[in-house]
Amino acid sequence: MSERSRASPILGTIQTPADLRALPERKLPALAAELREFLIQTVSTRGGHFAAGLGAVELTIALHYVFNTPEDRVVWDVGHQAYPHKVLTGRRERLHTIKQFAGLAPFPTRSESLYDTFGVGHSSTSISAALGMAVAAARQGSGRRAVAVIGDGAMSAGMAFEALNHAGSLPIDLLVVLNDNDMSISENVGALSNYLARVISSPLYAQLRESGKKALRQMPAMRRLARRSEEHVKGMVLPGTLFEEMGFNYVGPIDGHDLKALLRALRTLRTAHGPQLLHLVTHKGKGYPPAEADPITWHGPGPFDPVSGTLRKTRAGTPSYSHIFGQWLCDIAERDPRIMAITPAMREGSGLIEFSRRFPDRYFDVAIAEQHAVTFAAGLAAEGLRPVVAIYLTFLQSA
Repeated sequence: MSERSRASPILGTIQTPADLRALPERKLPALAAELREFLIQTVSTRGGHFAAGLGAVELTIALHYVFNTPEDRVVWDVGHQAYPHKVLTGRRERLHTIKQFAGLAPFPTRSESLYDTFGVGHSSTSISAALGMAVAAARQGSGRRAVAVIGDGAMSAGMAFEALNHAGSLPIDLLVVLNDNDMSISENVGALSNYLARVISSPLYAQLRESGKKALRQMPAMRRLARRSEEHVKGMVLPGTLFEEMGFNYVGPIDGHDLKALLRALRTLRTAHGPQLLHLVTHKGKGYPPAEADPITWHGPGPFDPVSGTLRKTRAGTPSYSHIFGQWLCDIAERDPRIMAITPAMREGSGLIEFSRRFPDRYFDVAIAEQHAVTFAAGLAAEGLRPVVAIYLTFLQSA
């Protein structure tokens, strides 16, 4: 037995999800711990997408345990969540080659595995693709299930809501899993993210609630009526209402790191009919303290020391294009107050960290919404301002 197999006695026996499904359920927490440690040790040697995968370990295990993959289709959104998926679907021994020449692709790729049901690299395409697969399954009478796993900020894009709007109007068996970790690459931004985060923590709501309790203590009948009214009001403001109004049966939020709760919910939803949405709350970087504390830095780190959590120093080279661009933009913004910077959730990769700090009132992160970013910029330009939109070339297709 190899040293790696001794360190991962359960993970080492799994070559396909069929092997996973043969395990007794009581062994799954130990498998999650081994898988998380394997990701830490492997990514530390080469670098790669990291924190998002750590947060999706239990979800990945539960999906492959409950669903009959690859016959059942699981579509991963924001493919950097999918490292655990690659490990459990026969690519464990090659994970160290990820992002290397002739190595594994960094995202799900149809040509790489039958378990990669849809090619993804950017975000917010999973619901549309899974809906297409669900409609095809219904038309073919195959009985296959389709699951879209959307998270890491991807729900902030308009395309996700276009797909939800369409799916909710159809009598189709579709499961959408919202992996809500309150992060994209940078912090989540936008009204929806803020809404989910503050749902019942409003000081005004708490103040009104306590004042109402005091006023109704002497009126038992009215207090009973008020309690029923409070439940109705909560129903109108909790996250589920948004999705239920779009035609989905909403379940959650539940702890996305609680395997028992995950398995129970997925087993129920696997046989449910119509559009279903399961809302999970997870922690990006789960199980590795440095990544939990700073999920932005650990989103896609280079090589690091897994024990100390220290990023390994790389030799100083020529500045990156992103660095040069960011410095140039700051320089011209100093001279021209009309300069505005816009990015769709790509502050770090586009070199805009310094600009966002120095010119916060002229910096706009519009979330994962490229087409909005470009049209928003056109509106600024129409009124005489000088917007600069920073989007990776491969993501510009979304604009």
